[in-house]
Amino acid sequence: MSEIIAERRLYWAQKGESSRTEFFVRIGAPFVVAPGSVDFPVSEGTGACSVEFAGFPVDVNDTVYGADTVQALQLATDVDSILKRFSDRYDIYFPTGEPDLPDFFGPLSSRVWSVVMPFPAKI
Repeated sequence: MSEIIAERRLYWAQKGESSRTEFFVRIGAPFVVAPGSVDFPVSEGTGACSVEFAGFPVDVNDTVYGADTVQALQLATDVDSILKRFSDRYDIYFPTGEPDLPDFFGPLSSRVWSVVMPFPAKI
């Protein structure tokens, strides 16, 4: 990974186990993808951003692509969507001991949505 622009310290535990191990989520600086540098067609300005999970039991060291560098960075920082792929095998915790992936339909989510969206949603 080139320059690391963001890092999050988390802990993982095997489902049903109490022992927790530290790992780091690292986001690399976004960059413009040069035509011909990847095995798929890219438009001018296509961006990419690296994501790495250092110390996690599953190898996560990927490059995320977007229409531009802003979208690539946005997609790379969506760490929870990556962690959800492993939620059947591992529990993820913040350093405070709180779970990183709370039940999105449980009591916490209703409190979060009442703060984020305090008005009735109309779709």
